[in-house]
Amino acid sequence: MNVPRAPLRSLDEALAELLAQAQALPGIEVVSTFEADGRVLAENLVSELHVPPQDNSSMDGYALRCADASLVGAMLRVTQRIPAGHHGQPLGPGEAARIFTGAPVPPGADAIVMQEDCEAFEDGARVRVNHVPRPGQWIRRAGEDVTRGAVVLARGQRLSPAALGLAAGIGRARLSVARRPRVALFSTGDELVMPGDVPPQAMPPGAIYNSNRFFLRSLLQRLSCEVTDCGIVPDRREATLAALREAAQGHDLVLTSGGVSVGEEDHIKPSVQQLGELDLWQISMKPGKPFAYGKLYRNGPQDACHFAGLPGNPVSSYVTFVLLVRPFLLRLQGAKNVAPVRMALPAHFELPRGDKRREFLRVRRNAAGGLDLFSNQSSGVLTSAVWGDGLVDNPAGGTIFHGDTVQFLAFAELTA
Repeated sequence: MNVPRAPLRSLDEALAELLAQAQALPGIEVVSTFEADGRVLAENLVSELHVPPQDNSSMDGYALRCADASLVGAMLRVTQRIPAGHHGQPLGPGEAARIFTGAPVPPGADAIVMQEDCEAFEDGARVRVNHVPRPGQWIRRAGEDVTRGAVVLARGQRLSPAALGLAAGIGRARLSVARRPRVALFSTGDELVMPGDVPPQAMPPGAIYNSNRFFLRSLLQRLSCEVTDCGIVPDRREATLAALREAAQGHDLVLTSGGVSVGEEDHIKPSVQQLGELDLWQISMKPGKPFAYGKLYRNGPQDACHFAGLPGNPVSSYVTFVLLVRPFLLRLQGAKNVAPVRMALPAHFELPRGDKRREFLRVRRNAAGGLDLFSNQSSGVLTSAVWGDGLVDNPAGGTIFHGDTVQFLAFAELTA
């Protein structure tokens, strides 16, 4: 007697349940700011100084008092020269200071006139000002960027190159960040062959090269994970159990590719259930229906390793990773914002009949500002993810006609 299958879970429901399991990992690391790109900040960064620390010039030119240059052609005495990194003397009436970008504004000056609007005399002691300045012109005020005592970067923020520059700008040479998730990665399937092991002309019938292992490892490393590559596990229950049992030791997540469907050679589901628990199984999304989440017990339920099982088809594996595993791993590191930014863009293609599942279409932006659709949306065509620069999130049953506004998710963000 066939047991009826449980209804498919929605992607939003699956993601919410997945994130609810992603408690931030214990422990932090202190790393050089140079080495913190992509890491998740484990503390609030509070500035101990103003940035910039004092009023400074944003132009090469002349610092002066507006009262002395109220008419075009005002003639002023040049009494000092102030390069960046040097302090000037107080400016008296009728005086100007030759000043360079980044140099502190001397006391008494209330404007900068850029050198293009001035005429310096050969002796360098006088300057004619051919522009009437306004107070504050070309002056960057102290604390204009950052004020002393301000939180400039918040705990849980993923550090970007600009954020590293900001941290350095307040004097932080080292940063406290969440520790790296330790991830064990392996693929299942007797059909898989590693590139380099067998040349293309000698591939046996039914064999394929293991592409998933390469992009999954790369995606994990981009998320600051410590990756243990456990290789390829053959399609046998005993081998699958042994691989899962060993991978659970010393790792925060075991990530597998393949073997999570319902065929007789798919051993991941029963093996995870034997060693722990399986919470999620099939999701109403295309590609990526056979996604699995669970836990592998090391010493009982209180000492467990997370498990995520991706489908074997390469596009399914790729899409389920970026939509489900990526936010999960970011949340393990304490990241606050794990949702991808969506863009509303016009479709320059037609999809007259939508799928019964929520579908993620591989598309590419074109020169006209719209989206083109890759011709083959099969879950086995990895070319679509290379050709495309993002996904259209199309609801179940949704039809798309040329010019319709659709929701676009950029690969540049999903794989950052």
